[in-house]
Amino acid sequence: MTRKKILGSHMKRLLSGVSEHGRKHLTEVETDLIQTRLLLEEAIDKLSVNFMAMHAAVSGQQATIELLLAGGDPTPEARAKLAALADEVHGYVNAAVTSMQFQDMTNQLLDRTLKRVTGLREFLSTLGSHGAEMLPDSGNEEIVELLGKVSMALAIQSLELRSTLRKAVSQQHLESGDIELF
Repeated sequence: MTRKKILGSHMKRLLSGVSEHGRKHLTEVETDLIQTRLLLEEAIDKLSVNFMAMHAAVSGQQATIELLLAGGDPTPEARAKLAALADEVHGYVNAAVTSMQFQDMTNQLLDRTLKRVTGLREFLSTLGSHGAEMLPDSGNEEIVELLGKVSMALAIQSLELRSTLRKAVSQQHLESGDIELF
């Protein structure tokens, strides 16, 4: 192989590696952001439903509560409904709390996304710092050696970043048990 072909081969491998590693990490960032949006939408929908149900349950008993406050005597049916109100509201509150657990998973996704962006920035900084070592009058051997070092450093950084980021997002708080998504 001629020196020109060797240099071209190393340059092609380096640029392909940078493109591939960058594309993979940006695809993961995009996926994490989409998952975060879906989690937030689902959690907000569930919270809205449960808070509106709590409001409806309490409002439905407002007449009986006002009668009691005025010193009146509610019917046995109204008393039973009022007694059941606490259990009903308790169920809605538990459902709302479960919905809020998505906040934990959303935070995990956002933290992972930030780590990916930071890792990609460091990845590109490595490329820039090694590129600064190349002098305009560098010979082919020096360029080939530098390209090899850059390729190796970038591959190591990419593997380290990938290995530090878990794929699964899990929830391990409150009373509803463990949930693992994605």
